[in-house]
Amino acid sequence: MSFNDLGLSPEVLRAVSDAGYTQPTPIQEQAIPYVLMGRDVLGCAQTGTGKTAGFTLPMIDILAQGRARARMPRSLILEPTRELAAQVSENFETYGKHNRLTMALLIGGTAFDDQVKKLDRGVDVLIATPGRLLDHIERGHVLLTDIKILVIDEADRMLDMGFIPDIERIVRLLPKIRQTLFFSATMPPEIRRLADAFLMNPKQISVAPPASPAESVAQALVVVRETEKREALRRIIQAETVQTALVFCNRKRDVDILYQSLKKHGYSVAALHGDLDQSTRTATLEKFRRGETTILVASDVAARGLDIDVVSHVFNFDVPIHAEDYVHRIGRTGRAGRSGKSFTFATPDDGKFVAAIEKLIKKEIPRITIEGLEAPVLAEGEEAPRRARGGRGRGRGVRDAKPRGETKSQPQAQKQPQQKPESQPQAQPPRRERPTPVALDRPRAPPAAHHDEDHDAPVAAFGNHMPAFMRRGVPIAKSGT
Repeated sequence: MSFNDLGLSPEVLRAVSDAGYTQPTPIQEQAIPYVLMGRDVLGCAQTGTGKTAGFTLPMIDILAQGRARARMPRSLILEPTRELAAQVSENFETYGKHNRLTMALLIGGTAFDDQVKKLDRGVDVLIATPGRLLDHIERGHVLLTDIKILVIDEADRMLDMGFIPDIERIVRLLPKIRQTLFFSATMPPEIRRLADAFLMNPKQISVAPPASPAESVAQALVVVRETEKREALRRIIQAETVQTALVFCNRKRDVDILYQSLKKHGYSVAALHGDLDQSTRTATLEKFRRGETTILVASDVAARGLDIDVVSHVFNFDVPIHAEDYVHRIGRTGRAGRSGKSFTFATPDDGKFVAAIEKLIKKEIPRITIEGLEAPVLAEGEEAPRRARGGRGRGRGVRDAKPRGETKSQPQAQKQPQQKPESQPQAQPPRRERPTPVALDRPRAPPAAHHDEDHDAPVAAFGNHMPAFMRRGVPIAKSGT
């Protein structure tokens, strides 16, 4: 099947031909006819399958008739990140160049005034991230009462980033009668619930098994101590022929720390995360695309929507908390028929997350070792307590405590303390010491200057002496007793 068989207008077909495309991808082949019919669509497709063109091409044809009024856009596309929103806007510019449609891009990191001017002139297509769109709505810059088509893209990423309440708030401001296109790479129960609430009798389209990794990507797992992850990363980079590489961290702060570490060791490296302003993010991506930067250290903001043809390696410096993110990360390499490699660095406490990934992709990730570095055992399906969702804290140790209530299931005989001779004094239970933190996040300071705010420290006002009333377990005398 060719694009000519999908029912698109001559103007759109000419733009597609100018872009060099002749055959639609499976998601485009299945979605475009139903979008042109005005049906709601529920699409499950991985990143990189061409689903952006699957909704932009028919939308251009539908919106070709009519004209937008000031501050009342005719269609709305919601994206979780600035990069994805910018990519969608580029698609509209490419495929809509023979149509006279107006477009506005509402994302953070850019000036409000320029966005307001476009809204005042009226736009046919409004592409936005939820936070910036709500800012404009609260300031009265935009009304959503004339929306004919709503697109919610990368819905599962919206869920991970905490945007679902914002999405629900935005949808309540839309007309009840509209066409809704809902796309997600995976369909967890929360996303299915949203789809049922937003869509009316949708046509369901799935072009690939959810979260299946590309066969062209060779995968490897390296189990190392937390303190040895940076050295392990450098060793592999030195051993491999790295053209361009993406290194993913779970937290924005770790992105900056690892960037500084690699830069200190002489690598051509840049950092990308959500706290950077839009101009810096755009310039960083352009340098990486042109090959001026070899290694890009990024948070998951770059895991989807980063359209770079040649990425030879992907390194997961942190094991992703959500198994689906693993597939999206390694999907940045091995594209367009090329081969690629991915390396994931796991600590012994990451067993549960590795097990979830291997269950999702239905195969074991091959383990490799690095000469000179210890290869500890990965806990079988066990998870060390995490300090925060999506992060690793600051490398603090894990308390070796039993789960609350565990002693209740033990036999009664085991609960009784062992009897000791009367002449022998009762031994006091040893005081549990807090684990020593592993200072992976920042350069090690000399021992005398080391301080961690999460550890107990002497009270400065009393020197090494602790008053009785401040000791744990010592009752404080009440007045009048």
